[in-house]
Amino acid sequence: MTETAPRPTLEAVAARAGVSRATVSRVVNGAQGVRAPLAERVRRAVEELGYVPNQAARSLVTRRHDAVAVVVAEPETRVFADPFFALQLRGISKELTAHDCQLVLLLTEGRDDHVRVGRYLAGGHVDGALVFSLHLDDPLPGLIRSAGVPTVFGGRPGWSDGTGDVLHVDCDNRGGARAAVRHLLALGRRRIGHITGPLDQTSAVDRLDGFRDALPGADPGLVVEGDFTPAGGERAMRALLDRCPGLDAVFAANDLSASGALRVLRERGLRVPEDVAVVGFDDMLPVAEQTHPPLTTVRQDIEHMGRLMARLLLRRLAREQAGQDPQDAAPRSVVLPTTLVRRASA
Repeated sequence: MTETAPRPTLEAVAARAGVSRATVSRVVNGAQGVRAPLAERVRRAVEELGYVPNQAARSLVTRRHDAVAVVVAEPETRVFADPFFALQLRGISKELTAHDCQLVLLLTEGRDDHVRVGRYLAGGHVDGALVFSLHLDDPLPGLIRSAGVPTVFGGRPGWSDGTGDVLHVDCDNRGGARAAVRHLLALGRRRIGHITGPLDQTSAVDRLDGFRDALPGADPGLVVEGDFTPAGGERAMRALLDRCPGLDAVFAANDLSASGALRVLRERGLRVPEDVAVVGFDDMLPVAEQTHPPLTTVRQDIEHMGRLMARLLLRRLAREQAGQDPQDAAPRSVVLPTTLVRRASA
């Protein structure tokens, strides 16, 4: 058996640096008022001894936990199967790691999970929350508001918190969809169908609105609701072909739906893009570049959106810790532009 060496203490760091315990505490907790030469001696002693601050004690002093909850309002089967979530989580993780902040992942499968997440956030375990993939009837916004946790949302909120702007990061879903359909029109396509996402999510609603902007007189029968999954894309594509055998183009609300649509078109013996042109949305490279043929799609920078969400939250937390006026140059919501990426499918 081996004995575990005792952890270095604050007193040991103070003795090594030749300063008081209070000085070490101020340096370790990031407080102001310590002269640069003394602070450097403390940091050197911390490194030499391998001192690790006690997080519980540190939280009592700073009122910070250096942890952020990332709440994804989807079941784990969806989160771990959809590369969209992996890209967004990677962006969030990179930004939090750069600020020495821990990511706590919380998923919601049903009503009991909503209550659990609300209770966890209200328990003071994290400094703030990043929340995305919300549905319009989701109780999470109300639970988070009750918990009083600083929050940034991914996607345009479909509700108001009664205090003005809800801090969020999104892309120009409506403008991107409009550009996709206009591209199909420029190719001479006239019977254009749309596979939507779930219409209880604002991103899907905005993309449907963009489709209608470009085709104001479109036949309602050429719009079929999907669910942002390949299987949903397959079901919707079959419905579109059954309703309109002369269909010559499809705009799918995301790349996964488009991949399902492409499979059905191959099954029906239709050539892409000769018979039916296809455009997706997201430009998730593991999907868009590996479909057959490679997918023309609308690009949103998903990983960058994740980083921006984390950045906005950390900026808000820093302002609150510094006691600054919340309305004085406070962070503002961000809507990122989209671009059309042309490949072989349209």
